[in-house]
Amino acid sequence: MTSLAFLSFDWDLVRDQPWLAVPLAFQIWMLIDAVRRDDWGWAVFIFVFPLVGAVWYFFSVYRAAPSATTGFELPGVHDRRRIKELQAQIHHLDKAHHHLALGDIYFQKGKLDKAEACYRASLERDPTDIDTRAHLGQCLLRQKKPDQARLLLQQVCAENARHDYGYSLMAYAETLAALGDIEGSICAWKQVLENNSYARARVQLAQLYITKQQPDLARTELQTTLADDAHAPSFQRKRERVWIRRAKRLLRGI
Repeated sequence: MTSLAFLSFDWDLVRDQPWLAVPLAFQIWMLIDAVRRDDWGWAVFIFVFPLVGAVWYFFSVYRAAPSATTGFELPGVHDRRRIKELQAQIHHLDKAHHHLALGDIYFQKGKLDKAEACYRASLERDPTDIDTRAHLGQCLLRQKKPDQARLLLQQVCAENARHDYGYSLMAYAETLAALGDIEGSICAWKQVLENNSYARARVQLAQLYITKQQPDLARTELQTTLADDAHAPSFQRKRERVWIRRAKRLLRGI
């Protein structure tokens, strides 16, 4: 199918041969995903080379999405186009906040080794910055180094329990759980939920209650999660869908 054919697609053909709707839907799905990522190069490639471009994009970009950080995003939106701009600023100015911003982009993309290097470079230039310490702690946790993450996140949360809208405290709760401190993690999750109603927090708290053989407490948290999701705005539901799926799965198992 050429790009011209894509523009003048014969919809009667789909009606006569319904199986053609599958590759067409896949093509549109990949094209929309590329546009949402602001990856216009891929969007043009998919458009110019229908199906082949979509399949290539699926394996090269879509499936390569950062599974290590899925559901554990940092607050804010990070544009991939900023990478070259930040690299240029680092080359000319070498400021701590430039390294931090670049590290955040790599974190969101799941490139944790690069993110850690950027955060450490930022700390070398400003050892006191709370954002850098918090994000480095989160990065180390996602790299399965909770022992290294604990002190950083503990210090950040002691200074400001609401740092990054409670994301740092959530990372600290996850760190404690990873280190086997179940009671400490439960306390941290409860502290998060005093000021926020994140599905990520409720679901992981419910998991800990299940571990402690407290199904009633777990059920309450999971039911609250699903009730909140039903009335949440679409952007929030999209961001937390990984946790909603987990909540449904856990609730069926109790």
